[in-house]
Amino acid sequence: MAFYEKELAVREPLVVAGRHVKRYEVVTPGLEITDDIRDAAYAFLPKIYPDFEDPTPPATVTVLHRSAAGMYLNAYNWVWDNVLHCRTAVSGDQPFLGSTDPDLTHFTVIPKDLIGCVWELPPLAHERAAWVRHVLEPDTPDFEGYLADVMAEGLVGR
Repeated sequence: MAFYEKELAVREPLVVAGRHVKRYEVVTPGLEITDDIRDAAYAFLPKIYPDFEDPTPPATVTVLHRSAAGMYLNAYNWVWDNVLHCRTAVSGDQPFLGSTDPDLTHFTVIPKDLIGCVWELPPLAHERAAWVRHVLEPDTPDFEGYLADVMAEGLVGR
């Protein structure tokens, strides 16, 4: 399998079902993420939130990834102050991941223990450092500073 860079974009944060969501998008060259796919992904997002209560500031980092095979929605949710809870969803005809509907707006939870591919993981390094810098290190956590601190757009994967 050949490696090539993909494009990383940053979208404005949202609040979805009470969680502040920092949004990254990864796109395979020649493809795009349309608004209907975006809307479907964020409507589905609460289904992959943690299923337990936690006093950690309600922050989620998403990576919405368009590949030739379909769509992936990774939700990295901060819990227990310093732990990432990860759940993922898929759309498109990808039976090995639990999705058989070719409609890219029909997401389903991936039943496998996956955390992301080489193009989806680079934002996590940035987000880990930003969480430490803005939430864990200061005497008074700067949650708004964390939400504003995003990885730069551009090529991703290396």
